[in-house]
Amino acid sequence: MPVRVVSLVGHSGSGKTTLSEALLVRSGALSRAGRVEDGTTQSDHTDAEKAHGFSITTGVLRLTHAGTDLTLLDTPGYADFVREIRGAIRAADSALVLVSAVSGVEVGTERVWATADRFAMPRIVLISKMDRERANFSAVLADIRASLKGNVAAAFLPVGEGPDFRGVVDVLGTDPDHPDLPAEVRSALPEAREALIEAIADTDDGLMGRYLEGEELTQEELRSAFLRAVHAGTLFPVLPVSAATGGGLDELLDLMVRGLRSAQERGVLTGVDGQTREPTPDAPFSARVWRVSVDPFVGKLAHIRVWSGTLRPGDPLRNTTRGADVRPAHLYVMSGHDLTEVPELRAGMLGVLTKLPELHTGDTLADPAQPIEYDPLVLPDPAHTVALVPRTRQDEDRLGAAMTRLLDEDPTLRFSREEQTGELLLAGMGDMHTTIAVERLAALGVNVDTHLPQIPYRETIRASAQAQGKHKKQSGGHGQYGDCHIRLSPGAGFSFRSEVVGGAIPGKYLPSIEKGVADAMEKGPLAGYPMQDVQVAVTHGSYHDVDSSDLAFRTAGALAFRSAVEEARPTLLEPVVLLRVRAPAQFTGDLIGDLQTRRARVQGMEPEGTVITVTAVVPQAELQTYSADLRSLTGDRGAFSVKPQGYQDVPEHLAKKIVEARKAAAG
Repeated sequence: MPVRVVSLVGHSGSGKTTLSEALLVRSGALSRAGRVEDGTTQSDHTDAEKAHGFSITTGVLRLTHAGTDLTLLDTPGYADFVREIRGAIRAADSALVLVSAVSGVEVGTERVWATADRFAMPRIVLISKMDRERANFSAVLADIRASLKGNVAAAFLPVGEGPDFRGVVDVLGTDPDHPDLPAEVRSALPEAREALIEAIADTDDGLMGRYLEGEELTQEELRSAFLRAVHAGTLFPVLPVSAATGGGLDELLDLMVRGLRSAQERGVLTGVDGQTREPTPDAPFSARVWRVSVDPFVGKLAHIRVWSGTLRPGDPLRNTTRGADVRPAHLYVMSGHDLTEVPELRAGMLGVLTKLPELHTGDTLADPAQPIEYDPLVLPDPAHTVALVPRTRQDEDRLGAAMTRLLDEDPTLRFSREEQTGELLLAGMGDMHTTIAVERLAALGVNVDTHLPQIPYRETIRASAQAQGKHKKQSGGHGQYGDCHIRLSPGAGFSFRSEVVGGAIPGKYLPSIEKGVADAMEKGPLAGYPMQDVQVAVTHGSYHDVDSSDLAFRTAGALAFRSAVEEARPTLLEPVVLLRVRAPAQFTGDLIGDLQTRRARVQGMEPEGTVITVTAVVPQAELQTYSADLRSLTGDRGAFSVKPQGYQDVPEHLAKKIVEARKAAAG
């Protein structure tokens, strides 16, 4: 049976899960559709998804239509769960891109479209929720054409909109003079047909030449060229649908079977070293782990996409990403939350391997006799961080093991201990991501409280200064004597050098002076934060043949530094990040106004269709709640990323407050 693996992608709330339920019912795979609101859908079956009412993981759903095996990957809409979204796109052969008939193209739509573009993935664009109030097909179609790069054209037109939506008509196959055609469709059909024919001709040089010469193209020629173009990803057809009424679903299923490519039709696969594999069942075996999950009863599940060959229970496999060998004893396929054991997994199939803890997201599996490694799954860096505080000693003891399990499932999470503050930090793609992670910790028996992390401020100097440090102590017997003069100056990074001449300080004591300086730099003079960007030169000093020692000069170095730094205009520094925000252009003024309140330095604004990207350098302290703030500001239609950009001076009025608060906390 032919196989199609199709990912359902789109902005949060575009109706992916509801559509997948409707397609399961339409195909006969399900007798009754579940509801997201009731927590009864096949995709959203985890406790967290039922509690929150939206997708967190990618649902794997299987159905058949017209003798074809269709596997649907229902992805989350929130950008916080980008690992699930990108993994599903990489595991699929094509995609359904959902755009709400009410909201139009949103940031999430742009994001998944760009990812699909990167892999030249064939797509069908669905204008969903056509039965909703304020649904507007023509406005959203114009929005799609303006916002999404590529050859986009309406292949079907709606009959009615909103509560009056009654179905769709085929732009190529419908006679505009048919007496039963509603007047609004009859008037729109000629223009839509001309636009679609032009889009089809644009994918075929032969047809384009005939089209430009005014030659009439036959219906059979157009239909055949249309399906070839959809299959090749050179034409992206638009189809209006309603999961609630079923309008457009039969046409969608037919188009998925006839237009979207099968696993075997995607072309030769290439490894990182240039090796190739044919995506056929008789080629050497290769697969990629596209996600990892944990079942409370079965344990760790490694979800794989088989790219080539055939795998049977007990066959040896090489994890070429990590250089380890595995031998799966059982093979499964998943639909919803159900695992079904199968005798083999063939090229094009999605399968599940169990009880193989050494497998991780992005790993390549291959025939040991003919190994190959595919490129890794590229994921963005975390953008939101919270500090974790275990509630009890038992929670503290269990936290490490529980976090290891979470990080194994989700490589976009980061867990670390901040060296400067000593806090345990959990970083994710957004506040929703970290909230869900904390809930998962609780489900594993580890309860933690969260709070905003402390900002790792630093201190530096803005002027040069000199001072002497002299440590002299006599208490009977050998005393202690160390004497050095140092000069401090501002500069990038830390450097230490000697300008001592004439043997005033023996060279063997210079490393001890440097250690003393390093000791003093651990706590700056303003608020006790570590110091950075200081250049230190030892200029002069003296020693005693008997009483001088490494410890004495280490103490002298620290004394000299502390004296000099007070005269070198010490300054408080704060970490800054490069912020990139993508949101509908209508929010540009609100975004800029909000960033100005956060002491941001806007670097640029890049309009892309109906979406704008704003780039700014912003203090880290001003972005600790930005994930939730941006959601509120844009109605959940914005996304952002951050990248560390070093440190900058804290404004004097703020520095004073920070120093006072720090001293008060220290008692």
